Amino acid sequence: MTPDEDPTADFLDEVRVPEPHWRQDRTGPAGERAPEPAERPERWGRTRAAGRAAAQAAPYLQAAALVAWLASGAFDDGSGNQTG
Repeated sequence: MTPDEDPTADFLDEVRVPEPHWRQDRTGPAGERAPEPAERPERWGRTRAAGRAAAQAAPYLQAAALVAWLASGAFDDGSGNQTG
């Protein structure tokens, strides 16, 4: 089989859908770079900062909860309401 006789390429050429008009309108000349996106103000700056702070503090909070749970078990005087 020669490189010109590629049945897969022939099949793909037959079934390929042309680009929609809205995509063709947005494409510029070949080799032209796309314009830089416009700068937008940060909407969620404080919320993201609070989320990052909570994510950074989470391991410490988990460790503190574990220590408190262990301490509560160590200082248990056994006066629970067990019947028996």
